[in-house]
Amino acid sequence: MTYRIKEGVDLENRKNQNKFTIKMQKKLVVLFFLILLAFVGLSYRLITITRDNGEQYKKQVLSQQRYDSTTIPYKRGSILDANGSVLASSEKVYNVILDAVAISEKEEYLEPTLNALRSQFGIDTAGVREYIAANKDYSRYYVLARRLEYEQIEAFRELQNEENSLIQGIWFEEEYKRVYPGNTLACDVIGFTTSDNVGSYGLEEYYNDILSGTQGREYGYLNDDSNLERTTIPAEDGNSIVTTIDVNIQSIVEKYLKKFDEEYKDNAHEGNGANNIGCIIMRVNTGEILAMASYPNFDLNDTRNTDALIGMPILDEENKRTGEYINVENVGTITEDPDVFYRHLNALWKNFCINDTYEPGSVSKPFTVAAAIESGSITGNESYTCNGMLSIGDYEISCHNTWGDGTLTVAEGVERSCNVVLMNVANATGKETYVDFQHIFNLGLKTNIDLAGEARTASLVYDKKTMGPTELATNSFGQGYNATMIQMIAGFCSLINGGYYYEPHLVSKIISPTGATVQNIEPRILKQTISEVTSARIREMCNLVVTGEKGTGKTARPAGYMIGGKTGTAETLPRGNKEYVVSFMGYAPADNPEIAIYVVVDRPNVPGNIMDDAKFATKIVRNILTEVLPYMGIFMTEELSDKEREELEALQIEIMTPVVPEEGDTPEGGEGVEGGSGEGSEDSQNGGGEGENPEGTGTEGEGEPYREVWKDFPIDPVTGYAVDPNTGNYVDPVTGAVLGGSYQTGIQSPAASSSPDPDAAGSASPSP
Repeated sequence: MTYRIKEGVDLENRKNQNKFTIKMQKKLVVLFFLILLAFVGLSYRLITITRDNGEQYKKQVLSQQRYDSTTIPYKRGSILDANGSVLASSEKVYNVILDAVAISEKEEYLEPTLNALRSQFGIDTAGVREYIAANKDYSRYYVLARRLEYEQIEAFRELQNEENSLIQGIWFEEEYKRVYPGNTLACDVIGFTTSDNVGSYGLEEYYNDILSGTQGREYGYLNDDSNLERTTIPAEDGNSIVTTIDVNIQSIVEKYLKKFDEEYKDNAHEGNGANNIGCIIMRVNTGEILAMASYPNFDLNDTRNTDALIGMPILDEENKRTGEYINVENVGTITEDPDVFYRHLNALWKNFCINDTYEPGSVSKPFTVAAAIESGSITGNESYTCNGMLSIGDYEISCHNTWGDGTLTVAEGVERSCNVVLMNVANATGKETYVDFQHIFNLGLKTNIDLAGEARTASLVYDKKTMGPTELATNSFGQGYNATMIQMIAGFCSLINGGYYYEPHLVSKIISPTGATVQNIEPRILKQTISEVTSARIREMCNLVVTGEKGTGKTARPAGYMIGGKTGTAETLPRGNKEYVVSFMGYAPADNPEIAIYVVVDRPNVPGNIMDDAKFATKIVRNILTEVLPYMGIFMTEELSDKEREELEALQIEIMTPVVPEEGDTPEGGEGVEGGSGEGSEDSQNGGGEGENPEGTGTEGEGEPYREVWKDFPIDPVTGYAVDPNTGNYVDPVTGAVLGGSYQTGIQSPAASSSPDPDAAGSASPSP
């Protein structure tokens, strides 16, 4: 009975559920029709809005397209020299923008506006007229002219702002362009910016984030009364940087690099006065760079001007020199292919002083001696006998004087740049200690100078596993490994300033757009390479290079000053090509160095193609220091001879009216006939070792004459060199150094396969 009652209840419930479902379905149908009716109503309303108010809303949309995303450009920070002179700045310029919709609002606007565009900007109005006709309903932004100065747009704006003016639909968009007042001045240091205001090369690239600001925005809309409302977020300008560069010193350096090029271009062969010429001047006790320049240079305001390429070597696809040079006739073929054009522009734009690697030659000899003395391997008082060569392993490695220098002390070996003495010093040091000190002197490591593009050279020096006796011997006089100019001068400063290695740098201060100091960049001592006692010994030896009776760097001394330093020469690959990199690295004053200077001439284009002569570097140093030292307030320490006084007076005349010195002039201090007579060559035979001393003879014991057979050789009246009657080789008549001598083939250095710039001077070099 109970079961039947429960079954009846369930049946009744199911009937009720079915009735509820039917009711809901009816309601859903009604709701659907209501929604459909609402959509129909909305659609009708949209149609009426479009019909009655379409133009008004179209105006609002177009207005927002113009104003909602308008960018306000920031002003890139300036680059200043140490004295506040502007090296790079940003100036406001204007783009001429056409609003086709606005100019089409009334027919009478068209002709007056086109006439003004034609008369003030020289714009082809036929093309503008066609553009307006095709885009009058929607285009509000079309660029007619770019980057005009304010003076160029001023007259147009006056016409536009006249009462009842019919010139409409033209407005001016503001932006900034980079300006370099010095044009070519410090181009390698400064770098430049691309069209989108991004730094490229040099300081512009390295400090791009500092110099860049933040763009602003201007938002606009039309209110209910169709009036324009604006909301502006202002741009934030970039910070400026104050460099350590002194424009006066930089200008002096660049003047003499250019003078060298003008003197020797198209000489032994077509092309510039040298493949590259570089100079760095640095404060010895801070690491501040006062000047850095290389030649050829380029105009920062016209970086793609092909005139700057003329005289440079033509490069193949692997950036290797082809043996031909760019001239007026073939420069067009360089620019035809964008890849070829950029390849040569990149070679022009890069900074030789930090980017190119080369074998430094004998300027490295003070490093070898410093390592030996500091490690206790030698006392510095030892003597070694030079018979013209030294047998190392299976090789006979020659000195600059193949007849030999006799018995020399270590100091005399540095003074005369004797390879044999330095090889004996390195042998006493041992490869383990030698390699350790190369690392201590930062050779093979980046200096981290604040410039874009510094080359890595870790793979271009030997380590303890790869260095053998021959490599140690050739490394002792600067062949067989590669370095950069900035590496060499930074390490050299530590040799002469008491042993303190300063990180080289070019920026001393960062300042805000208002002129407030954001950051002072103080000099950084990274390490002590040698003791002050060893440093004093090295200064004594380097002073002898310039002041000693048989010093190889006598012609680097400016009138009235005593300086110290070291000459250097290295033969490039392939050995025997008789192509050399010559250099001089010095400091002033000699007793208390304040500045260091390093000049490198990469394959000078000289008479007879005899490149291994230190004078091509020392003459540049002498000219630069003659002007720089008085400018810096460094007083003369030596009495002037009558000839030196005449030279200084002539220099003052030259500053006012530049003249080319007459051929054969022989300034005081041993500089002789152009090409080496009286100065001799440096590292002229088999891997280094100069012969620029006035006597030129080696000594045995107490300095007695050793071998002077070259004294009887006949003199070539054209070059001023002696000629060996047995071989026909040119010989320095004073020192006996064989000029343009060939190297004996030796072991490949690490540079031969891993240089970042395979075509740089000496960048792929086997050891002698």
